[in-house]
Amino acid sequence: MEIKVVRVEIPENCNIILGQAHFIKTVEDLYETLVESSPGLRFGIAFCEASGKRLVRTAGNEKDLENRASEIAREIGAGHCFVILLREGYPINVLNRVKSVSEVCSVYCATANPLQVIVAETEQGRGILGVVDGSPPLGVETEADVGERKKFLRDIGYKCG
Repeated sequence: MEIKVVRVEIPENCNIILGQAHFIKTVEDLYETLVESSPGLRFGIAFCEASGKRLVRTAGNEKDLENRASEIAREIGAGHCFVILLREGYPINVLNRVKSVSEVCSVYCATANPLQVIVAETEQGRGILGVVDGSPPLGVETEADVGERKKFLRDIGYKCG
């Protein structure tokens, strides 16, 4: 077995959701889930089929995001993984709906941070072991940091009062 690190380049002003699913209809069901969740959401989806033709299946409502999701899925190359790229929306707006899609087994991350995917490669193929999402902490928040966090959440509309 060989362990590899796949560095994922996320397009500017985008977030990524990386997960594991199990069936060819994953792409269509994720598409329906995303398009129903927010009318302004722009997205691309790619799903690595693990048997049969073993194609990267794609869908989306923005071709550049669909194409980039496909490239990322091919770079990772792990059977049954899926990649969702989001623009004009955030994972927090769709993540529970994505996780409730019947084919979705797990979600590894939802982020806009620098991302590395840790992949194991065997004679059979590749599997995702985990992810490195962002960078390590530099310290513990102070009272001033708590105030900044609370203000930020209210400024962007995720908390009231």
